Amino acid sequence: MGPVLAKRHREDQVAVTIDVSYLGDLHCEATHGPSGNRLVTDAPVDNGGRGETFSPTDLAATGLGTCLVTLMGIAAKRHGWDLTGTRVRVVKEMTAVPIRRIGALTATISVPAGRITSAADRRLLERAADTCPVRQSLHPDVKLTMAFDWGDGPSSTAGC
Repeated sequence: MGPVLAKRHREDQVAVTIDVSYLGDLHCEATHGPSGNRLVTDAPVDNGGRGETFSPTDLAATGLGTCLVTLMGIAAKRHGWDLTGTRVRVVKEMTAVPIRRIGALTATISVPAGRITSAADRRLLERAADTCPVRQSLHPDVKLTMAFDWGDGPSSTAGC
């Protein structure tokens, strides 16, 4: 199957196709339609896999982290700010109650010291992160906490 380009359904919707193949032994390969890039998943050890690479729920946490910093990067670019070197650590906690699922995600966004110094600019970037589509798509039962470290120590923590 060749690359599939994003297709607009309506003015406000863009569809992207991702094809997934089951490789056996709890491994899957996903192909991103527009780029053709591929990634492989494995089930986690506690769910019968070998934990050799990202699990599907690890990718959900990864999607959150990359989305948060991407939205911050878009806002920073508009204002001429450089966020190069910004890091996001996402801690994913699973639960089995009432069913196996992601129970909590804690994201700590660390911006290099001196990059963003004014409180107003920091609030703008925190609001940008809050608009992340992955964050907005999470089920309300997933406890989400975001903390921002502006290089002078953690400045805010927001439970969402």
